[in-house]
Amino acid sequence: MVEEINRMDLRNFGLMVGGVFLLIACWPMLRSGESLRLWALGAGLLLVAFGLLAPLVLRPVFTAWMKVGHVLGWVNTRIILGIIFFGLITPMGFVMRLFGWDSMRRAFLKDAESYRVIRSPRPRSHMTRQF
Repeated sequence: MVEEINRMDLRNFGLMVGGVFLLIACWPMLRSGESLRLWALGAGLLLVAFGLLAPLVLRPVFTAWMKVGHVLGWVNTRIILGIIFFGLITPMGFVMRLFGWDSMRRAFLKDAESYRVIRSPRPRSHMTRQF
């Protein structure tokens, strides 16, 4: 992390992450009447208290949290997306080649005058309700 961490960022971190931990602590009680999760309650109260009263104390916690986030981002991009590519996209390509389907129409035709695909123009009304 190159950029400087200021008080507002640390305060937002303490309140946001602390709030999530407090939600995790209260969820079993609200959902099914079970007891509070004390570990999450303690972490949430500490983060919210330090976020409100002394946000600069949260600097090492914030730094560690961001390092964990960078590691998880590395895992996400390299491993999970690799599994998706080699487990989904590659088999689809093999099946398409097996059946001779070329969705981009890349075949070379010796007797073709042009490879342009003539399309009929759309009416102007197709852009009136885009969303």
